[in-house]
Amino acid sequence: MAGAAIGVVALFLAAASFGVNANTDSNDVNALNVFYTTMNSPPQLTNWVSQNGDPCGQSWLGVTCSGSRVTAINLSGMRLNGTLGYNMNQLTALVQLDMSNNNLGGSDIPYNLPPNLQNLNLAVNNFTGTVPYSISQMVALRNLNVENNQFTGWVPDKLKGINNLQTSGNSFNNGPAPPPPPSSLSPLSPPSTNTPPPSQRPAVPSSAGKDTPAKDGGKHSKLGGGAVAGIVICLLIVGAIVAFLVIKRKSWRLSQGQDPEQNEHLSPLASGLKHMKSIKPIKIISTIGKEELQKTVSMSLKPPTKIDLHKSFDENDTTNKSISRKVSLSSITIPAYTVADLQVATGSFSPDILIGEGSLGRVYKAKFGDQKVMAVKKINFSAFPSHPSDLFVELVANISRLNHPNLAELAGYCSEHGQCLLVYEFYRNGSLHDFLHLKDERSKPLSWNNRVKIALGSARTLEYLHETCSPSVVHKNFKSHNILLDGELNPHLSDSGFAGLLSNQEFQESSENSGYRAPEVTLSGQYSLKSDVYSFGVVMLELLTGRKPFDRSRPRAEQSLVRWATPQLHDIDALDQMVDPGLQGLYPSKSLSRFADAIALCVQPEPEFRPPMSEVVQSLVRLVQRANMTRMHESQSRRHGESGGDYEF
Repeated sequence: MAGAAIGVVALFLAAASFGVNANTDSNDVNALNVFYTTMNSPPQLTNWVSQNGDPCGQSWLGVTCSGSRVTAINLSGMRLNGTLGYNMNQLTALVQLDMSNNNLGGSDIPYNLPPNLQNLNLAVNNFTGTVPYSISQMVALRNLNVENNQFTGWVPDKLKGINNLQTSGNSFNNGPAPPPPPSSLSPLSPPSTNTPPPSQRPAVPSSAGKDTPAKDGGKHSKLGGGAVAGIVICLLIVGAIVAFLVIKRKSWRLSQGQDPEQNEHLSPLASGLKHMKSIKPIKIISTIGKEELQKTVSMSLKPPTKIDLHKSFDENDTTNKSISRKVSLSSITIPAYTVADLQVATGSFSPDILIGEGSLGRVYKAKFGDQKVMAVKKINFSAFPSHPSDLFVELVANISRLNHPNLAELAGYCSEHGQCLLVYEFYRNGSLHDFLHLKDERSKPLSWNNRVKIALGSARTLEYLHETCSPSVVHKNFKSHNILLDGELNPHLSDSGFAGLLSNQEFQESSENSGYRAPEVTLSGQYSLKSDVYSFGVVMLELLTGRKPFDRSRPRAEQSLVRWATPQLHDIDALDQMVDPGLQGLYPSKSLSRFADAIALCVQPEPEFRPPMSEVVQSLVRLVQRANMTRMHESQSRRHGESGGDYEF
């Protein structure tokens, strides 16, 4: 019996050792697949592939592993181009990354770098833009080399404490750096949910391709002398294998953007974000001239009126609850209408002039005596659990303080005879949703220029709500239905400031919101600044593909826009196939690729890896700047008799 038990145990040990060492962690595989693709699939990287594969077991060139985890990547001087992968944050065991002496870049460093890096070498490449502040959150980094690139802006102050920091050969500003954006993670918080503490992180092996057997699965394990000990150890191994497979499956599902079972909870980090205090907001000033950018994107970029910027705010205060104080009618400066006025203007709220209907009520087109056309939102009485008049007046006061050129303008209100009505400017081109998805024979598709303009204007609005308003405003209902387009197709975000009226459950039950909900919202029901960023990424996907966020009429694999599109965002050929056919190929491939890069960051499954809206805005502004420079160059070429086609964003 004892001999048989020992034989069974030995068999399990051998199987466990083989299974752990031969199969690279699924997150690491996914990250390296994407990295290979974003580097344009270089043939000199032997054994690398763009799908699946086993980096540790197949000895991918330059990849060093410890057990099933990738711990080091050294591809210095390999004549590589392209850029870094957008999901390298999944390489949570990576402590060394050397990509020096290549031709990588031509764009910014991605926001999502491996969180536990100790050594990062990007010297002698072509990276542009600014060094992302997120690098300063990598608490294990003590060696950073970004020499001889094309960086501008500031070196974040936090980076100056790194023991070995090399930044020469760039165009950095010498003045003091601005403070970080308010939604950055605290340097003291753990950067990933499955990150081991520093004392438990794997050391970098001295040579690539040598796997270290798992401690509980090596051939030298000592089992003891009895059958009981053998059976106990056997059971422990089986349990460990099962736990390993469960964790691996969950990690894979999250990496694919799928929702785990509803009864699972958020990671400790995602839950802990609710209690973190953010850093003071900043206003990032673009290097492009204001007049030039206004002319280019046909929108006002005047800084919005700021609301008491000296107050601190909680980034993830998702309640947006009203301050418990009475607001007098005299403090509201916008006009007050009577019920009679609005009944006349709407034909007693005739169904014939109904514009739309949502969770908060119906919207009617109103025409007043001076021929001015407005939109009247008739709030559902049930939206206010108690004292509706007081809550409504406070709501009006709060909304009327919001001031941004890309917000739907509140022009008046009515609070009498138990009625709660809001009067807005009327935007004659309707919602972005209708413009994209309700087409008829008279419809004209949005040009690429207009799609970029709508994305940039909408991004600036969320940046204002998140990082300028104090306390910050979580929109909670960001979707293409709530982006209204004026005569010049400038976007105006509606329903800002309404998040506190309805419970999270009511928002979740709305079928219209299903494709816009971030994974953590589906799991916990809690909205945050980062869930707004996710929803913004979904709207950008709508602009790129012309598809709805969730469409049951499509094949099952294509019903969820995010799940279908995300794996293809960095495959140039697949990206061209994804573009809205209505564009008829009239878009520049470089701008399309940069647009896709921004989308990939916004729809990351883990909220802590999504960028703040200020970084999204800057990426879109740089897209516009590069387009302007290209057009200027083409114009000069044509003046000198050279041939050249028209360029767009």
